Amino acid sequence: MNYQDARMEYEAYGVDTEKAIERLSSTPISIHCWQGDDVEGFENGGRKPSGGIQATGNHIGKARTPQELMDDFRMAISLIPGKKRLNLHASYLVTDRSCDRDCIEEEDFEAWVEYAVENGLGLDFNPTFFSHPMVRDNLTLSSPDREVRDFWISHARASRRIAAYFARELGTYCTCNLWIPDGFKDAPADRLSPRLRLKDSLDRIYDGKLDGVVDCLESKVFGIGLESFTVGSSEFYMGYAASHKDLYLLLDAGHYHPTEHISDKISALLCTFDKIPLHVTRPVRWDSDHVVRLDDETIEIAKEIVRNDALDKVLVGLDYFDASINRIAAWVVGTRNMQKALLIALLEPAGKMRSLQEQSDFTGLLALSEDTKELPWQAVWKEYLRRQGLDDGPSWYGKVMEYEKKTLSKRG
Repeated sequence: MNYQDARMEYEAYGVDTEKAIERLSSTPISIHCWQGDDVEGFENGGRKPSGGIQATGNHIGKARTPQELMDDFRMAISLIPGKKRLNLHASYLVTDRSCDRDCIEEEDFEAWVEYAVENGLGLDFNPTFFSHPMVRDNLTLSSPDREVRDFWISHARASRRIAAYFARELGTYCTCNLWIPDGFKDAPADRLSPRLRLKDSLDRIYDGKLDGVVDCLESKVFGIGLESFTVGSSEFYMGYAASHKDLYLLLDAGHYHPTEHISDKISALLCTFDKIPLHVTRPVRWDSDHVVRLDDETIEIAKEIVRNDALDKVLVGLDYFDASINRIAAWVVGTRNMQKALLIALLEPAGKMRSLQEQSDFTGLLALSEDTKELPWQAVWKEYLRRQGLDDGPSWYGKVMEYEKKTLSKRG
């Protein structure tokens, strides 16, 4: 079906495809840098992921240097339509000076600011609380060791200053997301004390608003080595964020019980928060961070954002790392799938469906919901790609394979 026929079919349902395309093109997706090098970073030549995090696989072509990662990401975004942002971890500093994480400075990330300007990107940031000797017994900000806590508090405060630097230099907000691997492998005797220590640490970190910074906390239900207890649980962070101005709860699609879905949580948080940062990923049985597919939950996440007119409130980011496949393809597939989900949501007759629900016409709502699944969103997607100067179909994959042959395969 061509685009004009699809446009007319959507018009019968009261949907303007032109508005959907325009809105999608202006909605940024924050793409995570760590897919490109298996979460190793550039400190002392990179550190193997540890502390509640793990990448699996050994596909050829992992980025080993800042320049390689920048080249690979540039290749990926050349095949991704729409507005993009780049999400960095603190371990991806680019510097010749010797510094530990508690003393990182703006100058260590100047190269990323230059890269963002050159490629029209916004930047987001994350302090890195894993893969470091000061993660002791899987504890950081909640450690009973004051030296450990002080080190990580200094790191988090420095990360917030760097996020403010990004916002100032690029003229756009910067999310600064805090996730820690703190917890216990087996059932603890005391759950309260670690949480009180974490609360005290957070009080010292978030002691003032920084211009342009969207501070957020990322909870988790469990992780590697902390299967029985996580200090930074959803309930803890939700209560802390709700009681502190200008602090937000980040929802990660893999960080809840397998029977929970973050799509259901979006409207709940919109009642309290004016922003909701997201990490969209694909958990398989647990928080395994598989590449985002165009599955039911991804579409439902997008629908909840669009139905609640929250595209400017929900900050969509991705978070996965698969080392078993071509890493550039992983970026392209996952980001395009999130964009496809948003387009499907934008093409939904949400107003009509809401009206049917308010009238308690649940039969009509069910019928309309099912009928719209047959509408030709793929034709609208192809038109969107055409306007973005990108080919539809499989040609993008051929370009990735050519890049793998000419560049990635030579990395050993």
